[in-house]
Amino acid sequence: MSWLDRLRSGFGRTSQRLTENLAAVVEGRVELDTATLEEIEEAMIAADLGPGTASRIADAVGEQRVDRTLETTGLRRIVADEIAKTLAPVARPLEITAFPRPHVILVVGVNGSGKTTTIGKLAHLFMEQDYSVMLAAGDTFRAAAIDQLKLWGERAGVAVVAGAEGGDAAALAFDALQKARAAGVDVLLVDTAGRLQNKAQLMDELAKVRRVLGRLDEAAPHDTVLVLDATTGQNALNQIEVFRERAGITGLVMTKLDGTARGGVLVAAAEKFGLPIHAVGVGEGMDDLRPFDPAELANAIAGVRQ
Repeated sequence: MSWLDRLRSGFGRTSQRLTENLAAVVEGRVELDTATLEEIEEAMIAADLGPGTASRIADAVGEQRVDRTLETTGLRRIVADEIAKTLAPVARPLEITAFPRPHVILVVGVNGSGKTTTIGKLAHLFMEQDYSVMLAAGDTFRAAAIDQLKLWGERAGVAVVAGAEGGDAAALAFDALQKARAAGVDVLLVDTAGRLQNKAQLMDELAKVRRVLGRLDEAAPHDTVLVLDATTGQNALNQIEVFRERAGITGLVMTKLDGTARGGVLVAAAEKFGLPIHAVGVGEGMDDLRPFDPAELANAIAGVRQ
């Protein structure tokens, strides 16, 4: 399957949910009135698109349906257009710009969000772009996390700096940056322990990792990326709020979009926070995490095929 096919397939459940919501509004009606527009807006909110985007979609439907008739195909096209407008400003792939090298990317998120897997896929993506990559196993709380990152390092063909279980994460990150610099590596991806956003001690540890990296390179980390699990729906927005405040996140990656009907939360995140969304994950394969084209992704969400 091509990436576009995987994207459409991954958003299948989200598209189905949105289409069903719209069909429920349209069923039995032939004219567009104020009450119907309000129901369309509510249907968009129910699809996790966020209140701002939902309101704009309802307004656009009211403005564009000049004949005042209702049919789901035309409505989906309007929905896709409005979603694309919301996503366009935030669809920004990670750029490797740091000089001197390496460009340090700190990867954070709650337990189970797919952080370690995402790091392996990002490493593969950067290798495809002819960047050299090193991984740092900064999740020192779990031996399984260290082993998992080593496995992804092998799959991607990149070196992994790891220490003992229970070691100091900040010291590990410092050591990895020294080694990456000495080896002339372009990109250093630093894994961190999964943490709930309401655990102050663990959030403080992230701040320590950032400070220690800054001792070697005052600009590091150059990016702090929050990995979000799309299946958590609106809770993902709460995670962004806290991690932005406590961990200084600079961008987002959303995973597991193929396993949920809640993919609209990606749009809600773009609308509410305006943070760069660097990539989306729509499968378990090495190539299933990619930057996205706003129009293609909007079409996938709305179930529109060009």
